[in-house]
Amino acid sequence: MAANKNNNQLNDFFAEEYQSLKGYVRSKIEHTTESDAEDIIQDVALRIFSRPLDALPINNIGGFVYNAIRNRIIDVMRVRKERIYDEKTVETLWTEFTESFYGDSARVYPEKLKANLKTSINELKTPYRDIILAVDFEGYSYREISAETGIPQGTLMSRRHRAISILLKKLEADIKH
Repeated sequence: MAANKNNNQLNDFFAEEYQSLKGYVRSKIEHTTESDAEDIIQDVALRIFSRPLDALPINNIGGFVYNAIRNRIIDVMRVRKERIYDEKTVETLWTEFTESFYGDSARVYPEKLKANLKTSINELKTPYRDIILAVDFEGYSYREISAETGIPQGTLMSRRHRAISILLKKLEADIKH
């Protein structure tokens, strides 16, 4: 009976506080994607709800969940690659990525093209945007992403291919206008 009450309280807490929990995760991990925050929350929720029924009841649900999330963030940060955030390197990455769409013309109109590309990437569906950012800007391999997310490498490659195709069509349309 106490286990059911505790599970109900946990369900209510996650339902009511989900957006706050996402904000908390995003505030603790710089430059994270929306899906990273959701993955961490869902992983913590799964672990909490997978506890044995005879485990001690949780008295302070909010404190327990936030502590569990903080600990999971620490675990994630231990294995995450060091990312490069200095402005010059990011600018170089944008230029190189823009060149992959426009070839040498990116050198002639880099600011406008980079701005269009940034806008187009931000307009992609979350899974497509996340794979472009992870592979092309953060330097993750498909294998690393697959190991972290559980998504098969082939699916990740397919998502990236579709994302690039969408970006090409969008940017070609922008050029014509």
